[in-house]
Amino acid sequence: MLDADLDPIAARAALEWLIELGVDAAVGDDPVDAYALPDHLAVPKPAAAAAPQPVAEPQVDPVGVARAAAAAARTLDDLREAIAAFDHCELKKGARNTVFSDGNPKARVMIIGEAPGRDEDLQGKPFVGRAGQLLDRMFGAIGLARQSPAPEQAFYITNVLPWRPPGNRDPEPAEIAMLLPFLARHVALADPDFLVLMGNAACAAALGQRGILRLRGTWAEAFGRPALPMTHPAYLLRQPHAKREAWADLLSLRGRLG
Repeated sequence: MLDADLDPIAARAALEWLIELGVDAAVGDDPVDAYALPDHLAVPKPAAAAAPQPVAEPQVDPVGVARAAAAAARTLDDLREAIAAFDHCELKKGARNTVFSDGNPKARVMIIGEAPGRDEDLQGKPFVGRAGQLLDRMFGAIGLARQSPAPEQAFYITNVLPWRPPGNRDPEPAEIAMLLPFLARHVALADPDFLVLMGNAACAAALGQRGILRLRGTWAEAFGRPALPMTHPAYLLRQPHAKREAWADLLSLRGRLG
């Protein structure tokens, strides 16, 4: 800034000197953007494009998928393939094998267990461990064997879940509900005269009830046919005194078979 006390002649001389130096604009106390255009000439900035919204993936109803796949199965082999292709159950990711069934599919008696254990997961068949060996002895005592070619002397086995739960934990209600359509179709295709429900998970799936120690020995109806709840052989291995009640249940089944 020029000194305010300069006389007009000195001020004019100072101004001419500044012009000769190339000064072409007065500088005030506030900064000035020499490149900014006046408001009426300014080019408006384009509006920022809206961020693309993530596309929500369609929700899959695993029960509906299982129901449709089960209904499409016309044979037990079809059903086996449908279960093996079902990818909506997390248990499948940690299992070695899909455990479908064992025994004579034409047998009058169909046994429904809970879920595969370690031995069953390794071999791909239900009831092959210690509990399975006891089960064979139990039913052998009333004249039934899983490998018998005669339907009236055989039994057929499957489980509520075809895949082993981690750590052999109990099946969860959501898992039972998800895979129930496959079990119901399995019973319909095998078409046994009688069902044996081994343990709480089998009763939960077939009867919608739990409390096997209260339910055992009392005939009910499941999937449209007579069903007998029994304590699981694994429980009998832990509680040998309960074998007396299991024997009574087996005699009740033998009585129904005639």
